[in-house]
Amino acid sequence: MRILMVNTSELTGGAAIAANRLMNALNTEGHEARMLVRDRNTESSLVSTIPNGAKQRCDFILERLGIFFENGCRKHRLFEVDTATRGTDITLDKAFQEADIIHLHWINQGMLSLGGIGKILASGKPIVWTMHDMWPFTGICHYSRECTAWQEQCGNCPILRKGNVNDLSHRRFLKKAQVYAKGKITFIGCSDWLADLARQAPLLSGYRIESIPNAIDTDYYQPSSKAQAREALQLPDNKHILLFVAQKATNPIKGIDYLKKALERICEADPSVKDSMQLVIVGLEASTLKEAVPIRATTYEYISDTETMQQLYNAATLLMMPTLQDNLPNTIVEAMACGLPCVGFNVGGLPQLITHHQTGYLAQYKDAADFAEGIKYCLKEGMAEKMAISSREKALANFSQPIVAQRHAALYESLLPHD
Repeated sequence: MRILMVNTSELTGGAAIAANRLMNALNTEGHEARMLVRDRNTESSLVSTIPNGAKQRCDFILERLGIFFENGCRKHRLFEVDTATRGTDITLDKAFQEADIIHLHWINQGMLSLGGIGKILASGKPIVWTMHDMWPFTGICHYSRECTAWQEQCGNCPILRKGNVNDLSHRRFLKKAQVYAKGKITFIGCSDWLADLARQAPLLSGYRIESIPNAIDTDYYQPSSKAQAREALQLPDNKHILLFVAQKATNPIKGIDYLKKALERICEADPSVKDSMQLVIVGLEASTLKEAVPIRATTYEYISDTETMQQLYNAATLLMMPTLQDNLPNTIVEAMACGLPCVGFNVGGLPQLITHHQTGYLAQYKDAADFAEGIKYCLKEGMAEKMAISSREKALANFSQPIVAQRHAALYESLLPHD
């Protein structure tokens, strides 16, 4: 069985990493899986790129400009939406033509247009689409936050400066409906939360929707010596290390402000604990936060190698995940596999990962005080060590590569014609 994974990037971003891991897991299970991307990060023979580099850059820029002008010439939340007005026709690519199954992942920012998706559907090949966010069933946004307009054809978009009943979000919603009607797509939510939302979405009414999590290599991401990891990273061995990871650390949706408030509450209630904790912040613009948090912080602007991340998971005491909306973050799954408990808000796909009081603490949504209680609870004597065992066990049972690859393979088989 030949499967083609389609994603904007090979390894940049959570969706890219998830797609790449699935490709490798399927190949290990004896299938023939490849990736087709716009932006490659390695020279892997299993990854090919779409042609016309200049066209790709123009597609990206022109789509952003269109959003910029529709938004009253504001950059505000510019990358929280995609319109899929520009893209490449991948049906002309040899890898596409040879594939038995086409598996779409995150295909935005000029990779595929809605017209291009229509051509994919017209090919007659079985199409699977893993939803890494809400974009496949909203008009333009990747996450709707509190907005529910996607349940009624969008319009009056709160992201746009002059949202109205016939705004960009509504027009693209209708275009998606027109395109989707050209063929069959089987959608996958990589969290139960996202799959449940998709089943409520008018755009996906009547479509098959499954829930299959992303895979990780649990042999690579596994517990190792905390002392050795801290020594390698030059982190103190006598403090609780709190780890915060985001692609862009200052992105408000990742919740750094709530973590800051939670830490301030802890330090104000008991100033003596301030020196017992150290925060490690990973992500773009991390250095700008160093002086903003009430405890000592170590920052990494960007970590490209998995070895350093694996060391950080093993060096840390707790993972901080104050995200305000997320699907099934790879960061939490990797941390769990390394035996790292997590404190996060009860939102999105996090309840599927964090078993309250067993593998971490689920705080009430946007409640910094409860987040602080979660940190204190997990730092009780012996608690983090106990949760570490449960976290590892849960990762092995649900997210190991063989298990996830076999679930995908069974889905693919059900979509192929049988004599």
